[in-house]
Amino acid sequence: MPSFTEEKRLMEKGYRFIAGIDEVGRGPLAGPVVASAVILPPALDAPWLPLVRDSKRLSQKRRESLFSLIGEVALGVGVGLVRPEDIDAQGIMGATRLAMCSAVEHLPFPPDFLLIDHVRLPQLDLPQKSITKGDSLCLSIACASIIAKVTRDRMMMALDEEYPGYGFARHKGYATREHLTSLQQLGACPIHRMRFVRELDRWNGRELAP
Repeated sequence: MPSFTEEKRLMEKGYRFIAGIDEVGRGPLAGPVVASAVILPPALDAPWLPLVRDSKRLSQKRRESLFSLIGEVALGVGVGLVRPEDIDAQGIMGATRLAMCSAVEHLPFPPDFLLIDHVRLPQLDLPQKSITKGDSLCLSIACASIIAKVTRDRMMMALDEEYPGYGFARHKGYATREHLTSLQQLGACPIHRMRFVRELDRWNGRELAP
């Protein structure tokens, strides 16, 4: 279960506003990368805290519930995204860092310290720590993963209505059998990451519909 240990250690050193940062959507063939930054209060004591996990380990219903609860208690929540055309231009790691930086910039006030899942953000002149598997270990990062996941899932459900036939509401842009079949039948649409689609095409040794 993610703990508040890292945040407490930093607070003891004098840091007040510590933002946990995570992203979702690094691997899909379609849709944006979405990141979130969450600043939790120093004396948070809520009955739902033991339910917080890395968003990938939670059901959709549990994530939706925790999304609202986190938003109610957090001192600050910021969300950033990078769209498919910019993922193609920047590469996935560049796009991931851009989304995380944008999430920090969209916080209601500047943080003192960043706790980041797996990566570092040299673009930001702020003290920071990269934590491998941070969404499983650190409470604020886990909360950020939930905010990012629910935000992106809602976006993909809306995009499913704009681009019907691909099943985005179900697979959220990941390379499921349904998604790959629809790509073969319909070709790529404007929210597909063309760099990813072309790499998949080459790996499979076949041509996708234009």
